[in-house]
Amino acid sequence: MPSVLRLYEDVLRNDAEVSLPARPRMIFVVHGAIAMSDRTLRDDEGLGSESAMSFAGAHEGATVWRWELTTDADGGLAAGAGITSREKLSARLDTMPKGAVLLRGDSVAFPPGGCAYLHRHQGPGIRCLVDGGIRIDTKGQSTSYGPGGAWFESGPDPVFAQAAADRPTRFIRAMILPMAYLARSSVEYLNEEDKPKPKTQTYKIYVDMPIDIVHTPA
Repeated sequence: MPSVLRLYEDVLRNDAEVSLPARPRMIFVVHGAIAMSDRTLRDDEGLGSESAMSFAGAHEGATVWRWELTTDADGGLAAGAGITSREKLSARLDTMPKGAVLLRGDSVAFPPGGCAYLHRHQGPGIRCLVDGGIRIDTKGQSTSYGPGGAWFESGPDPVFAQAAADRPTRFIRAMILPMAYLARSSVEYLNEEDKPKPKTQTYKIYVDMPIDIVHTPA
């Protein structure tokens, strides 16, 4: 059974509690705050874990994006009083790297009119737009996204990204990468003329952790 990367959106009323099983994941607080046993995460904060975890909406409630590495048979909607949970996107990881892997969760920000020249990555991942607008060109198709829009990139397939011209743009992503890329950039520019050009995008890493590969149940 192949590994699958899933992105969920959990909206929590204040004091609503989510309990999640052990599974490789990244969580990111889009709005509000969540309280955990040992810390509080607020707007634009994230963490990664493979362990079971619980968190509750703080006094203002919260909207959380949650990426999980699962199998086709697994579901992961959060349930409970005061919780609205939905799956935003899921993708089978046919391009999962071989051997030891890591889960990277980060943000990519562009100034108005910024772009990411034709490139690829060393593993698959799901992106979700927080601010602005972006056009993604890949595999002969061009698709535009606004805030909350999510898309999958396989890793090997070349991608060109064009950010909105009139406002800053930023997206959050989770990728599965070879362990060799721990603390290293996974981007590879494909046109020689683009490699020396200044790059306008900036990055913020929330999670960069080795993980166990999801195995097919016996």
